[in-house]
Amino acid sequence: MSPPTWPRVRAESRPWTVRSGTVGLTRRERLASSKSSYEAALVPEIEALTPSLPAQVAAEAEDAIAEIAKFDTRMGHDVAPFDAVLLRGEAIASSDIEHITSSARNIALAEETGGDRTGNASLVAANVRAMRRAIDTATSSDLSGILALHEELMRDDPKHVAGVLRSEQVWIGGHASTPVEAHFIPPHHERVRAALDDLARFAVRPDLPRLAQLAITHAQFETIHPFTDGNGRTGRALMHVMLRENGLVEHGVVPVSAGLLTDTQSYHAALDAYRAGDPQPVVTLFTTSALRAVANATVLVDQVRNVRQSWDDRVKARRGATTWLAADLLLRHPVLTARRISEQLGISPTHAPRIMAPLLTAGVVMRGTHYSSRSTYWWSQEITDAVDEFAVRAGRRHL
Repeated sequence: MSPPTWPRVRAESRPWTVRSGTVGLTRRERLASSKSSYEAALVPEIEALTPSLPAQVAAEAEDAIAEIAKFDTRMGHDVAPFDAVLLRGEAIASSDIEHITSSARNIALAEETGGDRTGNASLVAANVRAMRRAIDTATSSDLSGILALHEELMRDDPKHVAGVLRSEQVWIGGHASTPVEAHFIPPHHERVRAALDDLARFAVRPDLPRLAQLAITHAQFETIHPFTDGNGRTGRALMHVMLRENGLVEHGVVPVSAGLLTDTQSYHAALDAYRAGDPQPVVTLFTTSALRAVANATVLVDQVRNVRQSWDDRVKARRGATTWLAADLLLRHPVLTARRISEQLGISPTHAPRIMAPLLTAGVVMRGTHYSSRSTYWWSQEITDAVDEFAVRAGRRHL
């Protein structure tokens, strides 16, 4: 156990108005529902705090940071196609943690066509967009950046307001009708904004060990739980913002969520320990997750690179033909529509079938028809299989 220098999450009593008409409860749940108050979390201010960690834990965390930086350096400026495929793998892994699962093919298809706006594939596609926003824009870890991430993630969710802090009490576990006896009750919504402002100041401090800062920021964010839904996805997207802000990742994506996915039981146990005043488990978990993520991402990059190289021998097209540009485009967009080809390559959509024909003949792509728009698309099973295998190695997906 780490020294007790980190404050535990305390609680405050809040009134609860009993909801009428609740049915389907056990005797214990009826008793809980009848109570007129509950205990909401009272998160400590952490802006000026520094975690005290055992020397070995701190050293291993620094090793993980070094591995992240080395991986980013190895990817260098040749990152574009691999960044895109890593981003998709990270978004899938991040969503898998919350049991929002779909295949890489369906997710890529949702990105291209819009798909079912309420289905899992579209939800993960929204996660891809949010991750992209975290990397490509001047998003920061302050309140405005957090709201922007959430808005991007949740804009297609009709049940929740995107980009707006919650104005009601939420809870985790227990019964839907009452927060009493829930597993965890985040702070009352009146305290959310101040808690996020405090967290934002902690997140940008230049004097803290980077991985410990990242892990604690994530744990504190999930404890605050500032939204009615999408807190986990927003919190994991925020990791990438911080990695970028700290200068640890400059060229691409390090799929940290894919490392966290390996053992979700340990993830939730680490959050519970953090709330009890012990930040060591969450720092250790992030250290292990970062190392797993780098190893898993390295395999994915190597797979995609080898797939692309194999196409050079299989595809019969003249040097400099637009077909080769389409082949490279498949690395970033493994499902291509005529509209995407037209936008990216600057050609008429009517020329897309001719450009894709050599890839279709060589077995690089297969052709499909979208069920609602009846439009044609082409997809690379080799690339989507590589992304699905990435999710399998992360620990929760099964082929």
